[in-house]
Amino acid sequence: MKKLTSSLKNMLLSLALISIVIAGLLAFVYGITKEPISQAEKQKQEKAIKEVTPDFNNNPADEKFEVTISDGSKLTVYPAKQDGKLVGIAIETNTTKGFSGEIKIMAGFDIDGVIKNYSVLKHAETPGLGAKMQKWFSDTSKPGQNVIGRKWNKDVKVKKDGGDIDAITAATITSRAFTDALNRAYEAYLKVKENYSQTNESTE
Repeated sequence: MKKLTSSLKNMLLSLALISIVIAGLLAFVYGITKEPISQAEKQKQEKAIKEVTPDFNNNPADEKFEVTISDGSKLTVYPAKQDGKLVGIAIETNTTKGFSGEIKIMAGFDIDGVIKNYSVLKHAETPGLGAKMQKWFSDTSKPGQNVIGRKWNKDVKVKKDGGDIDAITAATITSRAFTDALNRAYEAYLKVKENYSQTNESTE
C-alpha cells in the first residue's frame, strides 16, 4: 500500500475524518444517555418537591408555572395541593452569588410563608466549607443557623451583614448566596400568595 505523503492537505483531511468520527461517537453517546439523565433529573426534582412541601395529593410538576421577580428573572413554582386546596409551594430558585458560581435550591413554603424545608439541587462550592449548606441551615438544634420552620421576610441576611443568620464557618460568601436564593424564592412566594388570595376572593 502506498504511504500517504505527509503534507498539509493530508493532515487536514486526517483531522477532518477524526473530527467526524468523534462527533458521531458523541452524538451516539448523547442519544443513549439523554433519556436516563432526563429521568434522573426528573426524579431528583420530584423528590426535592416532596421534601420541601407539606403533604399533597396532586402532581405539582404537572401544574408548575413561572413567576417573574423584580430583577426580571423567572422562577419555577410547583403548587402543592391537598384535595384541590393549596397547602404549600415549592420554588426552584437560584443565585449567581456563590463563591464558585451558580447555586440552585428547591425551597418550600407553607401557605403562611414558613419555610418547610429546602434542598440544594446544584452547586460548585468548596468541599468541606460552602458545600455544608444543605446541613448547616437545616440543623434544628442550632437556632442561630437553622431556617426550617422560620417565618421568612423580604430581606434575611447573615449576621455579618446586620441580619440574624449564622454564616457557615469560613464560608460567608456561600452563606450570603444561600440567603439571597431564599429571598428570591420568598419574593416569588409573595406573588403566588397574592394571586391565590385574589382568585379565592373572586370566586366567593
